[in-house]
Amino acid sequence: MPLDAESMMKIIWLVLLVTFAGAEAVTVGLTSIWFAAGGLAALIAALLGGALWVQIALFLAVSLLCLAAVRPLARRHLNDRVEPTNADRVIGAEAQVTENIDNIHGKGAVVIRGMTWSARSEDGGPIAAGTMVRVLRIEGVKVFVTPIAAPVSAGEPKTW
Repeated sequence: MPLDAESMMKIIWLVLLVTFAGAEAVTVGLTSIWFAAGGLAALIAALLGGALWVQIALFLAVSLLCLAAVRPLARRHLNDRVEPTNADRVIGAEAQVTENIDNIHGKGAVVIRGMTWSARSEDGGPIAAGTMVRVLRIEGVKVFVTPIAAPVSAGEPKTW
């Protein structure tokens, strides 16, 4: 027995409702819940015998209303701030070169907050051990640095 247009619309709205609700359950990012609410409103209109244009208008109106009303509230309560990782926290930090930095030979190391990192010079020039440097960026497990002070030698007398 073939379905009439009215029954077909009920099935279409139900499928849309389940699809949008399922998509929301998978993404959990408040991306399609608005359309699920619109699909529910249109399904109710179809069950009550509303005309097709009423069902479509309800779908659009409820979806847009939910989007306009709830999205700003949800954005305030969702944590979308990016927290820096431990590696990101070394960018901008000062470090001391512990092994001469030589980009050509792929050598060099610095100590940043008690941790040793492989290091390369940002401008490609060599940097002597003992030099204080500033970390500019990270690529993989290497930090790229630039000198901020002359090398500190253990044998030199300190001037106060």
